[in-house]
Amino acid sequence: MPAIKNTTPKSPARGEPLRRAVLDAAEALLREDNADFSMRDLAARASVSFATPFNQFGSKTAIMHALSARRIDAMTKRFSSAPPLRDAADRVLLATAIGAEVMLEEPEVNRTVMGWIGAAAPSPGQVLAQSAALWSLALGAGEGLAADRLDRALLTLPAQLAFGFRGVLSFWTAGELPSGALASNAREVASALLAGFVER
Repeated sequence: MPAIKNTTPKSPARGEPLRRAVLDAAEALLREDNADFSMRDLAARASVSFATPFNQFGSKTAIMHALSARRIDAMTKRFSSAPPLRDAADRVLLATAIGAEVMLEEPEVNRTVMGWIGAAAPSPGQVLAQSAALWSLALGAGEGLAADRLDRALLTLPAQLAFGFRGVLSFWTAGELPSGALASNAREVASALLAGFVER
């Protein structure tokens, strides 16, 4: 007698693969224009138990924060694989362009994610720290910045650039800034922040 095949979908392994499966499912639902998905919808899409998204993330807001972190990871990887630039200001402007590029690849999905990360979660997210880390990477050792302001630049600019980029994204998310103007406005904000730290 031939063996009967088990056709039940396999649930993902525990730990990071399980978290990844939940996030993949959330992205898939957003791509289908289903921003109002329930945690039950999400569990079904990820082929996991109803409790799993709660156990792994705690709330839908936390899931959106994790999706935002994915976008920042994509920006960081793309920046790290770009040809190296010697000047810190040029690297920051490159990171800004890459950031806008990543957000514009899936504008509707990313607008939804951005809209959610402004909401309070049960515990504070890490979006600011992750974003600041990208700008810190771009600044590097501050090559080309004014020597007498270098320490202050490396200390303050990563968070300020994160605030500035997030500010531009918030107006884009709200529909006040068209997609065609996202990159140029993000560049202008970054340039204005850098202006106080470059050699005159």
